[in-house]
Amino acid sequence: MNTEHDWITTPVTADILRGFLDVEPTAHGLLPHRLPARARRQIPDNQLAVAEAQPSGVRLAFRTRATTIELDTLPTKRVYRGFPAPADGVYDLLVDGRLAAQATVAGGNVRTIIDMVTQSAEVREGPPGTARFTGLPARDKDVEIWLPHTEITELIALRTNAPVEPAPDIGRRVWLHHGSSISHGSNAAHPTAIWPALAAAQGGVELVNLGFGGSALLDPFTARAMRDTPADLISLKIGINIVNTDAMRLRAFTPAVHGFLDTIRDGHPTTPLLVVSPILCPVQEDTPGPLAPDFDGGTLRFKAMGDPAGRLTLNVIRDELARIVEQRAADDTNLHYLDGRDLYGEKDFAELPLPDEVHPDPAGHRRIGENFAWLAFGDGGPFAVKTG
Repeated sequence: MNTEHDWITTPVTADILRGFLDVEPTAHGLLPHRLPARARRQIPDNQLAVAEAQPSGVRLAFRTRATTIELDTLPTKRVYRGFPAPADGVYDLLVDGRLAAQATVAGGNVRTIIDMVTQSAEVREGPPGTARFTGLPARDKDVEIWLPHTEITELIALRTNAPVEPAPDIGRRVWLHHGSSISHGSNAAHPTAIWPALAAAQGGVELVNLGFGGSALLDPFTARAMRDTPADLISLKIGINIVNTDAMRLRAFTPAVHGFLDTIRDGHPTTPLLVVSPILCPVQEDTPGPLAPDFDGGTLRFKAMGDPAGRLTLNVIRDELARIVEQRAADDTNLHYLDGRDLYGEKDFAELPLPDEVHPDPAGHRRIGENFAWLAFGDGGPFAVKTG
């Protein structure tokens, strides 16, 4: 065994990354993306451009005997003008599937959001840093390093005190999920504590997370990306962003859902496909968007501003999604529906209220992840392993 000073540098390349759809060479190293280049060229706003570059669910995966590991990165951190900077993003290191260590990277670029509505921002450049992990077991082991789910992370160098090889493919099913900021991981404490990661761990599957904060808007380029991505299981969590951006009326929403599903089915005609409606969100159950930030009291919260006349609400969305899935399932037996309130409903809200009126806290993420694992991956669920 080498000492920690006998460093071996391993290039960070796509073959030791998981949970991404594309990589972009940069002046510093490699930037993982969760949408392919074709889709990125069609992105209409900064919100999605930033969200897809934040590596929620993206991780390095390799096998090694190393006891010390260093990962050099250049993070881009997000702050809101007038508010204190959040804590540095967390890097989770797993050994043989279990959380073994955590680290952070100080410094980096800072993206200051000037206007939350337009997402206009200014970026101040800063230096790279190093996530360092020590005291790891001196044996062959599978290591994953999950990147901070809300920090754009350019990967520069991986150093270890023993050789590294890509983690072997052990045949796990690939779960491709698309959703909003809750799926992205808003308010989760660290990257393996976002609800899709928790559910994936319990379900024994490989996660590809296309949860995009504020941007689950039935965009055709996202549907095409999902169509072209290999997957054994697919889920879509649809609705909350449609309502809180006041993006559509029912006349546009219904064909947009059909079109999104049609596109995915072009590439995955028989893959189990689960449509999930929004979790309980009292401020928008019967009040439409737009959703607006509320800074009263010095804490960011959200409130719905819409006039109910003719506009979409979460209850309208749920009813329509259930109707669409029921209609299509007559010819598509692998299409399923899950009411999001079965993941987080009135009893959950009473016990674990939404701190900002929209996003769950870390305990809420765990509750949603556990419920999804039970309902989707459990016996009789649409993602259950078929036997016989």
